[in-house]
Amino acid sequence: MPKYIIEREIPGAGKLSGQELQGISQKSCGVLNQLGPQIQWVESYVTGDKIYCVYIAPNEAMVREHARQGGFPANRISEVTGIIDPTTAE
Repeated sequence: MPKYIIEREIPGAGKLSGQELQGISQKSCGVLNQLGPQIQWVESYVTGDKIYCVYIAPNEAMVREHARQGGFPANRISEVTGIIDPTTAE
């Protein structure tokens, strides 16, 4: 199943409290439960003004639907076409 990186522009994301991040996570999980098991949230990375999320989904449309239902921005969605790490150099 395809993997996607979602770039969400959220001003001040890096200053969100643990409680605020928990609320966002709970909202996301609620929408995921409604959409069914085809879409999975793997993890997210919080930076200064953005959150980068990793999702597994059958298509980009389902990722966009999750964002729409959750009220989350999805400023850029990129399908992962490969993964490299230090062992790739060996």
